[in-house]
Amino acid sequence: METILKLSNVEKYYGSKSSLTKAVNDVSLEVQKGEFVAIMGASGSGKTTLLNMISTIDKVTSGHIFVEGEDITKLKGNRLNKFRRDKLGFIFQDFNLLDTLTGYENISLSLSIQNINYKEQKRKIEDISEKLGITKILNKYPYQMSGGEKQRIASARAIITNPSLILADEPTGALDSKSSGQLLKNMEYLNKELSSTILMVTHDAFTASYASRVIFIKDGKIFNEINKGNLSRKEFFDSIIDVVTLLGGEMNDAL
Repeated sequence: METILKLSNVEKYYGSKSSLTKAVNDVSLEVQKGEFVAIMGASGSGKTTLLNMISTIDKVTSGHIFVEGEDITKLKGNRLNKFRRDKLGFIFQDFNLLDTLTGYENISLSLSIQNINYKEQKRKIEDISEKLGITKILNKYPYQMSGGEKQRIASARAIITNPSLILADEPTGALDSKSSGQLLKNMEYLNKELSSTILMVTHDAFTASYASRVIFIKDGKIFNEINKGNLSRKEFFDSIIDVVTLLGGEMNDAL
């Protein structure tokens, strides 16, 4: 299989020599093309810091991160901007939609940045909107949408440029249970039907059960890892809970 993401001995330290905090401590992992991987851990475990380094929001202290074989820790300036534009898609907890643009315009913004012509933009948006069931809300503004509708627009925006990797940061955190279920089914669709590679940070075992693999982070290190394989989602959820139990009290607040 093709390796989309590879982390090699990645570390992130904060503070000074007299008061040093290891947010991420010697993490190595790989994500293959078409995988849906969830990262779980208690608050302060380092999972969000890890995602921030992969997204190039934060810099590594040491180690290397490769996306499709390219060492992104060495990218700067225009090369870094091009990488973010062409290779990454983002699904945020707070949607990050522009209030003055319609759903259609929010999605098309990503394509405009890539200088894709209007006719091709229209074709792409119509195609993804039909697949995600958002055609009827394309002309709405964010303030006219429910939380679930906003998140589906954000999902369409993330996938429309066909990125190598979609990064999702607590994507269901601001949604009610019904909207969360709809979003997770959409993400499952993106992964299984459109072969999108997804890396998702979550504190929620139910959300993580939609992934094909779950990596558990504790004190900045990989604590455990489980694969769904042929398990049903219910069986996989139970396996996730078993590992959370092993993690002990530190995860209690996360559930």
